Amino acid sequence: MPLKRHWAYFRSYDNSFTGSEAVDWLHELLKRNHNFGPEVTRYQTLQLLRKFMKNHVVEDVKGRYGKEDFEDSGQVYRFPPTSPLKPLPQRPPVSENCDLPRLIRWDDYEELPQPEKIPMKSLILNSETWNKRHSIAIGEVHECKIIRRSDITPKQVDQIWKKMTIAHLQRVLGLKTMDGVLDPKHVNAKHIIHNVFSVNKTGIVIVKNKAEDMPYWVLSAMKCLANWPNGRETKQPMYPGFERDVLRTVAEYFQRLKEPLLTFQLYEVFVNILSLLQQKEVAAEALQVCSLLLPPANRRRLQLLLRLMARVCQNPALPPLNDTIATRTLMVQTFSRCILGSAEEVDLDELLATKLVTFMMEHHDSVLRVPSNLHRHVEDHLSHLRRVQIKYAGADTDASLVSPSYCRKISRAEFEEQRVSSSQGPMQELLEGLIADTELSAKDKRKRLKQFQKSYPEIYRRRFPTAESKAAVLPEKAPRLKPQLMLLTLKKPFQPFQRSWSFRA
Repeated sequence: MPLKRHWAYFRSYDNSFTGSEAVDWLHELLKRNHNFGPEVTRYQTLQLLRKFMKNHVVEDVKGRYGKEDFEDSGQVYRFPPTSPLKPLPQRPPVSENCDLPRLIRWDDYEELPQPEKIPMKSLILNSETWNKRHSIAIGEVHECKIIRRSDITPKQVDQIWKKMTIAHLQRVLGLKTMDGVLDPKHVNAKHIIHNVFSVNKTGIVIVKNKAEDMPYWVLSAMKCLANWPNGRETKQPMYPGFERDVLRTVAEYFQRLKEPLLTFQLYEVFVNILSLLQQKEVAAEALQVCSLLLPPANRRRLQLLLRLMARVCQNPALPPLNDTIATRTLMVQTFSRCILGSAEEVDLDELLATKLVTFMMEHHDSVLRVPSNLHRHVEDHLSHLRRVQIKYAGADTDASLVSPSYCRKISRAEFEEQRVSSSQGPMQELLEGLIADTELSAKDKRKRLKQFQKSYPEIYRRRFPTAESKAAVLPEKAPRLKPQLMLLTLKKPFQPFQRSWSFRA
C-alpha cells in the first residue's frame, strides 16, 4: 500500500493513506490476482477493507477499529503499530481416556478354547530326519496360545472414522493443527459413514428419510434443465422463456435454505482450500474429505446442484438463460452464495465463493467422490484391530525392566553362548540317534558323523573326547593294501607293427 503524508484533524500524519486511495490500489491488485480475476467490483473491495479494519489490520489515525466502518472517501487511515496476528493456540495434551481401541498387547487378551489334543506318533531321530535337519539349529519351541482383543463396538468404529478423517484432512491441507479451522465437536461420525457407504452407482448419496430430501417438484425441475431438451415432460407447458422460469424455480429453492450447502461450521475449512486450487489433485482430494463431513441431505443437494450447473454450461442445445451474461458466469453468480457463505461477512463471501464454486463445478465428478485412500486406510486399521494373534508363554513384559522395549542388545559372546545352550539338547539326541542307527551302513555313518563334527564341533568333542571313545562306537576301517605291480618280461625286443599283404583267390 503506498503511504504518504496526509492532513486530518488539524495536523499531519506520516505513513498514512485515505480510504479512496486504499480502494483504488487494492481493487487493481485483486483484478490482477488469479484467485479473484477482473470480475471483482469496487464494492467488493470496500467490503474486504472493512473486514481488514474489523480485524485491526488497518485503523483510523485516532486508533479506532472494530466497530468503525471503512469509508471510500478522504478519511485518513494507517496500519497499527503492532501486528494484528493472534498468538497460536497451544495444543491441549492428548487425553489418556480415548475411545479408540488400543492395539493388541500381551497383557490384554482373552484365551480361545484350545482344541482337544490329537495323539501323534513320537518323532524318531534317525538318518532320514538327519538329512532334513542337519543344517538347522533347532531351539526349544515354547507353548503358544491364540489370542484376540474384545470385539470393537460401533461407538469405537465411529470414533476411528472421525479421528482418521480429521487427521487425513489435516495432512492434505498441510496444517500443523486444526485449531481455529475445524472444531471436532462439529464433526458427526454418522454423517461420514453414511456418505461413504450409502451411495448409488453414480456416487450420489442416498437419503433414507424422504422428508429430508428435496421436494419432488425441485428434482423434476433440475432433471428437466439438466437433460434439456430430452428431460422435458409432455405435461409441462412450452412457451418462450420456459427454461428461464425453470432455472428461477431451482434458484429460489436453494436461496431460501437456512444456511449454505457447505454449512457455516465448515466455512473456514473450505476457505483454506482456496490456496490449493493451483494443485488440482490436492485440492480435489481435500474437497473429497471435506464433503464427507457434510450432513447426507446437504451433501446430496450439493452433488445434484453441481451436476446441474456443469450440464447446463456444457449443453449447446439449451437456449441462452440471460441476454447479457454468459451461461457459465450466470450459474456461478446465481448459486455461489447458496454453496459457500459465512454467518458474519455476507458481502465478502462472493469473492471467495466464486473461485471455489467455479473449481467445484468444473471438477464435480472428482471433488465429491469418496476418497479411496482414506477408505482403504480405515478398513486396514479396523482389520488389524480385529486380527487374531499368537501369544507365546513367557512373552509378557516385565514391569521391573527399566527399558520399555521388548529387545535388549547383547554381545557376540552372549549370543554364541545362548545359541549353543539352546541347541545342545536336541543336537545331542540327534547324535545319539545317529550312532544307534543300525540300518545305516558304516560308510554312511562315518560320513554323517564327519558332517556333524563340522557343524557342531563342541557337541562332537564332548561325545568323543578321545580316539578310543570314537573307536568303541565305530571301529576304524582296515587299511587298504596297494596292489603289487607285476613286471612282464619280454622275450623278444619290441618290434614295430608291419602290415602284410594278403592275396585272396
